[in-house]
Amino acid sequence: MTRYAFDSGAGTLVATWGTGRGDVAETIAQVPVAEHGVELAAALASLARFQWRTYTHPATAAGDPDVVNGEAWRRAEERNRFAKVEAALRTPNLPDDDGCMLVFYSPIEESAHHVGRVLHAIGDANLVDRVVNEVLTEQAAITAAELGDLAGRARQAVELTRPEISPVQVHAADSLLRVNPLGTIDLFTELDPAAASVAAAHWLRAAATVAGEITGLEPVDVVAEADDIEALQVETPTVVLERLVAGETPTQVVVDLIADAIAVSEGKVRDLDGIIEAAQEIEESDEDDDLDAWTDGYRICRLDPTRPAIDLLEDLLGAIRGCWLVFSEADSGTPFEDAVRTEADADTSRLQ
Repeated sequence: MTRYAFDSGAGTLVATWGTGRGDVAETIAQVPVAEHGVELAAALASLARFQWRTYTHPATAAGDPDVVNGEAWRRAEERNRFAKVEAALRTPNLPDDDGCMLVFYSPIEESAHHVGRVLHAIGDANLVDRVVNEVLTEQAAITAAELGDLAGRARQAVELTRPEISPVQVHAADSLLRVNPLGTIDLFTELDPAAASVAAAHWLRAAATVAGEITGLEPVDVVAEADDIEALQVETPTVVLERLVAGETPTQVVVDLIADAIAVSEGKVRDLDGIIEAAQEIEESDEDDDLDAWTDGYRICRLDPTRPAIDLLEDLLGAIRGCWLVFSEADSGTPFEDAVRTEADADTSRLQ
């Protein structure tokens, strides 16, 4: 999401955002009252964070938005607050003569009023117009990202995790993997990582299948075999393969793994049964077992909660490379890429 800073030397407000391979910056406006520069930057950063949260926490990922006061309903209501932001920036709630002030429950709307109050304190109409234009630009980027268009400022979505899959982005990732089944940097810098992970899961299954056929291994065992050749992440890709072989779609697997990690990042747990089972294993273990080592290796979720979609994409692409290692050692005479493309195209319905 866009971050803001005050350049005290130039007296300007600066916006920065990530692109998957570094940040870009843009000067937004001159701030005529320097003492409010940092406060304005901080207020805009908070507003941007809450607005982008509607992208990473869409209503459709939380159930039925028509159920009043439900989580999905609250998320949908918060997304609708985008329309209230410009008015809040231009005419914010201010304390009355008794020092009382109306405060909104909505983080987006109240953050917009906070920005508006800072602008009111500065008292520069031109700055207000520039900040309004900046915030509307940010909202347009979020809307574009929701539609699967990551051009321009919306490109910062490549660094975020959205537990809702864009078919447009999946198709784009599938096209990149068809050109190079081992993956390219463009999967990290041009596409939504969750959607790219869906395509990567499909291609991993194809890669594990062809590697398994030539070595006599089951597809679910190929990644572990590759780990004996070159160290790589085994657990998560193997779980993905097991679930795909069991009949789940790539989208189902990816969304579920990401949802687990998002829950953990918010201090919640979706897989309570798994934790109870792990606790029972500890209780039933021998006294001589190194429990500290066991618990140190236990993971509440399989992905990094701070960057789950990117973490998953890295693991899946690493596993495809592992399949290539296993395939190459067998020396079939057939190019790995050609074999994987043939397998991946054999059932494109799996790319869901």
